[in-house]
Amino acid sequence: MTLFAASRRRLLRRFFAALLRYGISGMLAFYRMRIFGKIREKVQNWLFSRQVDVLSAAIVLAASVLVSMILGLVRDRTLAQFFSGDQVSLYFAAFRLPDSLFQVLVLGSLSSAFIPTFISYISRHQEKEAWRVTSIMINFSLLAFVFFGSLVAIFANQICTILAPGFSHAEVVLMAQLTRILLLAEGFFVLSFFLTGVLKSFQHFLMPALAPIFYNLGIILATVFLSGTFGIYAPVFGAVLGAAAHFLIQLPLAVKLGFRPHLSFDWKDPGVKRISKLAAPRVVEIACSQVLPASDLFFSSLVSTASYGYLTFATHLEMVPVNFFGLSLADAALPALAYKQGNEKEFRTLFFSIFRQIIFLALPVAMAFIVLRIPLVRLAFGAAKFTWNSTVLTAYTLSLFALGIVGQALTLYFVRTFYALQDTITPVIVGVADILFDISLSAYFIIVLKLPIWGLGLSSATASLIQALVLAVILIRRRGLPFFEFLTPSLKVLLATLSSGGVMYFIMKVMDRSAWDKRLSFLGRFALPEQYAKFVLDTHYTKNLIILTLLVSVVGALIYLGVCRLLKVRETSMLSKILRKVPLLGRFRVPAQIVQHED
Repeated sequence: MTLFAASRRRLLRRFFAALLRYGISGMLAFYRMRIFGKIREKVQNWLFSRQVDVLSAAIVLAASVLVSMILGLVRDRTLAQFFSGDQVSLYFAAFRLPDSLFQVLVLGSLSSAFIPTFISYISRHQEKEAWRVTSIMINFSLLAFVFFGSLVAIFANQICTILAPGFSHAEVVLMAQLTRILLLAEGFFVLSFFLTGVLKSFQHFLMPALAPIFYNLGIILATVFLSGTFGIYAPVFGAVLGAAAHFLIQLPLAVKLGFRPHLSFDWKDPGVKRISKLAAPRVVEIACSQVLPASDLFFSSLVSTASYGYLTFATHLEMVPVNFFGLSLADAALPALAYKQGNEKEFRTLFFSIFRQIIFLALPVAMAFIVLRIPLVRLAFGAAKFTWNSTVLTAYTLSLFALGIVGQALTLYFVRTFYALQDTITPVIVGVADILFDISLSAYFIIVLKLPIWGLGLSSATASLIQALVLAVILIRRRGLPFFEFLTPSLKVLLATLSSGGVMYFIMKVMDRSAWDKRLSFLGRFALPEQYAKFVLDTHYTKNLIILTLLVSVVGALIYLGVCRLLKVRETSMLSKILRKVPLLGRFRVPAQIVQHED
């Protein structure tokens, strides 16, 4: 009996010990599940959150665009590291046909027609009809893309020969092969960009802004890990995988909001008819606008095979501020302007507020790009296979592109203003005329004057500034916008920019040892004083180049902000408020003049 009792006590002790042990483990697992569940819920709420005013939407877009642009530059640096200039040019040239097809069939209808129409449905609480129209438009766009994409795949060799007459036969064949693969990537974008339009219409800007990051990561990772095996095909495969990720990351939120695909081709649907009517002028403009990048490829191939790579690298650098300050604000403003276009006073207040922000942000960056063209190109693309001659040609092209940064940023904004006013014809007429002017200038500079590749940068900058000016004049006449609301802030910011640029240029030349050694610019008559030699930087070393670039940029920014404050540029006070509350971006109050309609 005693033995049985002792055995029972041992069993009970083991039982309670096991219960305690597994109970504690279970409790820990339970609390871990709760903690991870809360973290997952918070992350999901953050990713799926709405940005209901222009400034918060613009901040989300600008931040994600900045990350995407940085990754884009990393992608370009990776390409310059692994491939020669000729190979990089062929890679970029292969995007020309698929990208043009996508631009015409999808982007032509999205911003100008689909988003305003979709918003008109959801603002009247007709979500079911909005999703029906979305599915029909996706079906038509995908069907058209498959049809025209098949034609491009079949006749790729012949079309590439026309687009790049300066390329050799072997280069044309390789370009055509890469083009056929890239059609798959653009097919994913047909689906993805409709989801982007839907999410932006619901004022969800974060997920659409994150999607390009995954696209660039696909190209970078494929280049790094697959280039040894597949050569120049590696980044092309990466583009296909990145495009698939671009689509898949937006799909869950779109489904949560109500998106369901339907196999319907009801072209008589009122929403589809409205989109078709509004989009027709924009599609014509986009189709015409694709002649411009095609002409860039055409003319650059006449200079040299590698020239198109230099032009593309300079374009990518220049588009960082254009997308960061111009596109992000323009995209965020489109729904707000569409809501307010019936109220003249509120529309005018919002319009000029965003105009001043674009001018305030874009002009000094354009000046920095002009002054720091060589350091920026060296830091961005200075890989082993990117020679000094490549650096110089890309830098000169970049500096001339930079002259048109403000014109491009404002053009993006003005065009979307016309869309908000449901006028898609005026931007088309102005855009087509500007394209013809740009191509004429390019032909004159390259064929007649036989300028290097930077001649295309000069023609682009000239045309973009004229296009922005023409659109502004039309808005002034049609909406009765006061001319001095354009002129006064622009002159103030321009004066501050020129002051900043002069100081930046002086500091960069004085602090750069190579400028003394080569007797560049105003240092041509002077030799480097021996006692001063220890204060200059030898920019042959990357560390010193980074230090010089940062020093010049910081001094230039301080001079610019100081002069703006002296001239009472109102955006300086807004900027200081934002910077003081950076850790609480989601909670700060938005200035009344840029508050968007809230549900």
